[in-house]
Amino acid sequence: MGVEFDNFDAEREEITLRFTAPDSFITPRGSVQGGLVAGFLDEVMGWAHVWATDRAEAPLNLEISMSLLKPVMAGPLIGKGRVVRRGRKVIFLEGELFDEAGKLLARATSTAIPTPRPTGNT
Repeated sequence: MGVEFDNFDAEREEITLRFTAPDSFITPRGSVQGGLVAGFLDEVMGWAHVWATDRAEAPLNLEISMSLLKPVMAGPLIGKGRVVRRGRKVIFLEGELFDEAGKLLARATSTAIPTPRPTGNT
């Protein structure tokens, strides 16, 4: 997905990832295809939970809701994902996608089940 780790704020349980959409993700209008934007947001939300649990758990999504606020154009993107609330049976996550100038392009929320993280993944 063209993702690169930036940082994790343990106190806020918030991760920052950087994305560069591959050319194959770009529509003829020059924007990233919406389903792939959802993939970027899913990635930041999921990794926020993974890092918040010291890589012990991974979320299994029950529901994801996304809003596209502006066209997500080709180029560098910054994703921020955070754990809103974590319970034993259900977790709530949110994610945002920004351009390099800091403009909010898309946001998402997820309701998920915490599961043991599969082995062999970084």
